[in-house]
Amino acid sequence: MVSVAEAASVVFSNLFQPATTSVSLTDAVNKVLAERITADRDFPPFDRVAMDGIAIRRDAWKMGQRTFPLEAVQAAGEPRKTLKGKTNAIEVMTGAPMPAGTDVVIRYEDLRIEDATAHVTSEMAADNAFIHRQAVDAEKDSVLLEPGILLSSAEIALLASVGKSRVKVYVFPKAAIISTGDELVHIDDIPLPHQIRRSNTYALQAAMKTLGWEGAIHHLKDDKASMIEGLKKIAQTAEVLILSGGVSKGKFDFVPDALEALGVKKLFHQVSQRPGKPFWFGVSGAGLTVFALPGNPVSTYMCFYRYIRPWVMKSLKTSTDLLYAVLAADFSFAPSLTYFLQVTVKNENGKLMAYPDAGGGSGDFANLKNVTGFLELPATASVFKAGETFPYIPFRQ
Repeated sequence: MVSVAEAASVVFSNLFQPATTSVSLTDAVNKVLAERITADRDFPPFDRVAMDGIAIRRDAWKMGQRTFPLEAVQAAGEPRKTLKGKTNAIEVMTGAPMPAGTDVVIRYEDLRIEDATAHVTSEMAADNAFIHRQAVDAEKDSVLLEPGILLSSAEIALLASVGKSRVKVYVFPKAAIISTGDELVHIDDIPLPHQIRRSNTYALQAAMKTLGWEGAIHHLKDDKASMIEGLKKIAQTAEVLILSGGVSKGKFDFVPDALEALGVKKLFHQVSQRPGKPFWFGVSGAGLTVFALPGNPVSTYMCFYRYIRPWVMKSLKTSTDLLYAVLAADFSFAPSLTYFLQVTVKNENGKLMAYPDAGGGSGDFANLKNVTGFLELPATASVFKAGETFPYIPFRQ
């Protein structure tokens, strides 16, 4: 049995090597950038007017001039104009090029315009130039985005601004999500008293979709020979297998033997944690990565967020921020295991406060609807006091 830290180290030392693909910019959000993006021109490409108003020469203002004849209008999208009269002004619109021969903008709010003449009404009107200077945001050829960035709407705007209609992104590994167990029936079936509907695979699939990762769902019976055959077939089209169930000590828990029969090398089996102690992880020489998770729903759920989600994001050259939360109430847990406590986290005056809601154990997946994530409590203690800070693994906002 390995510790949580050892298990995480092994998992993160066996990252997937992703391929890349080119996608349309409109399909790039929530994907991970796989190329360096540089500025194709200065940002902004010219001295840009930052407020609607008039553009004048500061020298005229310093000489005491407060009334300015208007000689033209400079609109956004027009070629740059030039001020002809040194004591005149040009009306300018936000986003327009700053007219040549001018160096300060007076806002309309500080003006009164009568008979094509602007009268400045505030002595502080010229304190701020209201000019967005050329290249102040980024110079031509400077790096705007590095590979490994998870693309949000902000990055999409940058990509559009440099003319990237198509973007190179990393590709998620082809995944198969597999449930095992003769007690599990299809969700459309009416279970008999001794049966339950399959839910773990749908939870895993939904969690993966929040990342933009797709996975096909499969189910295998508790028969060793058919399980080996089924896994062999599934592995032909998958790069990662995520199994739920069949990894404990029961007489029908055939998953570890079946995987090793397929040439998957076990890197660890059992982690000193609760829930999720029977967690099995291995890889094959053919490049297949296997996460075999315990079948209890909370165990499956926790292991995905603690191990699989960061594994795939690290594989895609990005990572998720490590969060911490403050325990809001005393809690105790006697076994010498890392305990993943179900909590509801609330932001209170800038602090993430974690309120325990342990639920009824690793089989009580209904309790997950009441909480926002897991607080990782170390195996080195059994009593945890309110006010102490621990790693927080969220699965919802």
